Amino acid sequence: MNSINNIAVFGGGSWATALARLLMENCETITWYMRRRDRIDEFLKLGHNPAYLTDVRFDTQRIFFTDDINEAVSNADTLLLAMPSPYFKSHIDKIDVPVADKNIVTAIKGIVPDENQLVTDYMIDRFGVKRENLLVVSGPCHAEEVALDRPSYLTIGCNDEAKGQAFGRCLEGGNSHVIMSNDVDGIEYAGVLKNVYAIAAGIVYGLKRGDNLAAMLVSNAIREMERFLTAIDPRPRNICDSVYLGDLLVTAYSRFSRNHNFGSMIGRGYSVKSARMEMVQTAEGYYGTKCMYEINSRIGVDMPILNAVYDILYRRISPDYAFRTLPFA
Repeated sequence: MNSINNIAVFGGGSWATALARLLMENCETITWYMRRRDRIDEFLKLGHNPAYLTDVRFDTQRIFFTDDINEAVSNADTLLLAMPSPYFKSHIDKIDVPVADKNIVTAIKGIVPDENQLVTDYMIDRFGVKRENLLVVSGPCHAEEVALDRPSYLTIGCNDEAKGQAFGRCLEGGNSHVIMSNDVDGIEYAGVLKNVYAIAAGIVYGLKRGDNLAAMLVSNAIREMERFLTAIDPRPRNICDSVYLGDLLVTAYSRFSRNHNFGSMIGRGYSVKSARMEMVQTAEGYYGTKCMYEINSRIGVDMPILNAVYDILYRRISPDYAFRTLPFA
């Protein structure tokens, strides 16, 4: 399938809402799947998402809302997946209509829990989706700034350049710009790792260790990311490109970053359990840390920052000790 015509958005959070806002600038109509009927009813009544990015108004007459995932899939040729990774499998496994010939666009910056698979790989194995029909959307972009129409640069990863450009046109306009790439797996893994490193940066902030250490952490993190990406897919790539370094920077430092804020609470003395309870939205890096640690236990890349974050989150190692013993270079 080469067309990008009927797009369905899956997810009701801030990232799904921000991407839907961009789609509405370029598409006559969209389908939007949310699992909660009460949220849909409130959305239709208010003209905006009742729970996230509530300042963003929508022409709801151009949106077909549904809480039936199979209806949403059947209505569309292109599925934009934007739900948090911990809930991805419980949603997507409810699909029992044909998916193999659909275009699948993942904006999920996480690994499929339990499976330790990229979302694209899961869609291939579970539904037989063709690799050329798989696309990824990444940053550096916070949903909040996209919603505020601040200048934003999205990267579209796809092995079919024409298809990637066709979907990119659905997101471009105004202050939204699109960059193309064919590094699908690298973009997906980078999107997971940058959340892990943002938790680390937040811990440094919470510990009040200062900007000098934060800079050392991030500079070492991007080299660590490069080592991993080279190990899993040794293609030519520039780790300083915005989809790698840029996305890491914005997630590590921004006040909008859930993962940074989650790490900051841990650095200030919160237990992992209490920090998770305090978070209004999902800190993807908490789950991503465990998945990436388990994946790398098979690959064996030197990843001391990932290991330190895993020790803090899952082995109750003191953040102070974990960061004092990191071998920064």
